Order: sequence, then structure tokens, then C-alpha cells
Amino acid sequence: MFYPEGEIVKFCRPIQEPGFTTAEIQELWSLLEDPARSNSGSQDSSQAVSLIDEERRRKRMISNRESARRSRLRKKRHLENLAVQTDRLKMKNQELKRQLNLVVNRYYMVRRQNEGLWSEFVALHARLSDLYRISVPMQEKENSCMQISFNYFS
Repeated sequence: MFYPEGEIVKFCRPIQEPGFTTAEIQELWSLLEDPARSNSGSQDSSQAVSLIDEERRRKRMISNRESARRSRLRKKRHLENLAVQTDRLKMKNQELKRQLNLVVNRYYMVRRQNEGLWSEFVALHARLSDLYRISVPMQEKENSCMQISFNYFS
């Protein structure tokens, strides 16, 4: 796979892998070989590798399904929370509209009362002005009469 056939590769230093047996090292080397040159022993190891890959794929698929399930549950809870919040806000909005309606009705009532009081003020002010116009000449007449009678008795 890495070198042409028949070429001998020599390592400068011997490979020393503590903990690996000779059979395990050969199996590892067989995994790196060209699949066309593999023998029945490497077929067993490639089957083992494919089983390991299959097991990993299966575990990943189970993990992905579980993750998707959790994501759907989170989304469902979020939508339920939004629905509850929407209902609560609708109720609050209705309450605020009711309060606004009361305030507007009270405003119009106070405005009508204010207009009535203003009309009454204008009428009373006009009447007071008339009375003042009438009373001033009368007071002048009365004062002059009092002066005349005072002079008469003195």
C-alpha cells in the first residue's frame, strides 16, 4: 500500500511498543495494507472493524434520536409556555381595555359637569355685573341724599 511490492523497508530503530503482542502488531499492520492483498486473517479483522463501525453508527443513531426527542420536548414545552403567556397577556389586555373605558367614561362625565359649572359661572358673573351696575348709581344717590339730610340737621 505504501511501498511498491518487493521493496524491502528497513527501520533504523526497532519498533518497540510495550503492551502489544506480535500478533496484535501484525493485525494493526494488516489494517493498513491494501485490501486487494489481504488474506483471510485480515478479512476477519476488517469484519471486526466494520462491526465496530456499525456499532458506533448504531450508538450515534440512538444518541441522535434521543437528542431529537429531547429537542421536540423542549420545543413543545416552549410552545406551551408561549400559549400560557399569550392567554395571560390577552386577559391583561382585556382588563386594561376595561379600565380605559371606565376612565374615558369618567372623563366625559367630569367634562360635562365642568361645562355645566362653567355655564353657571358665566350666568352668575353676568348677573353679578348687572347687579353691580344697578347698585352703584343707587349708592351714589343714597350717599347724596344722606349728605343733604346731614346738612339739613346740622
